[in-house]
Amino acid sequence: MFRRRRNDEFDDELDNDDELLEEEPAEPSPPARPQGPWDVDDAPEDDLARLDLGSLRVPLRDGLELRIDVDPQTQGAISVTLATPSSVLQIMAFAAPRSAGIWDEVRTEIAGSLSGSGGSAKEVDGPFGVELEALVPTDQPGQQAPARFVGVDGPRWFLRGMVQGRAAVERDADQDLLTAFGQVVVVRGGDAMAVRDGLPIVLPKEALEQAAAEAEKQDISLPERGPEITETR
Repeated sequence: MFRRRRNDEFDDELDNDDELLEEEPAEPSPPARPQGPWDVDDAPEDDLARLDLGSLRVPLRDGLELRIDVDPQTQGAISVTLATPSSVLQIMAFAAPRSAGIWDEVRTEIAGSLSGSGGSAKEVDGPFGVELEALVPTDQPGQQAPARFVGVDGPRWFLRGMVQGRAAVERDADQDLLTAFGQVVVVRGGDAMAVRDGLPIVLPKEALEQAAAEAEKQDISLPERGPEITETR
């Protein structure tokens, strides 16, 4: 629900085909992010270990599994998922205009999309501002799954998180997931991009080599969900 390439049933319903390249003049930046996520130009020197994925630098925290999600058609990396035994947080970064943030608009579109497909969503206050509490239709007819959508506007980028599992229902559960979301560093880069295009994720060389070796050994294509990297410190 939010990008041109598909990864799951939630990401393909928000249409962005009519968006134009960013050509507007510089205007006031989106609101400050005193608690993160951070832009590479204002990231704190906190000595926190982060995995460099090109446009995203994702914190490596004890107890969190980090997975790179891959488009099954293009085999390109499109999102990052952090997981605990009971919850998951999917993180995606997108290009945004110079002039203003897009979370208000995207939030309305997500809610409308869910309502039109048999789900529901309501706005609530969260640690990063206004977020959505949602019920998302599943593959099983008539069934829904709880989810939370959080969003943060940065300078020429937008970061979206989708929480599923226990933490989507119990706000005190798996707080490490949202703490990690606030510690993400976004590297927008200077290339012109269409608004809402996903920022490129670059897999570490070691993960690419491991995935390719496994695929060759088993004589199969690379796995749809991509190589998994588990933090075990």
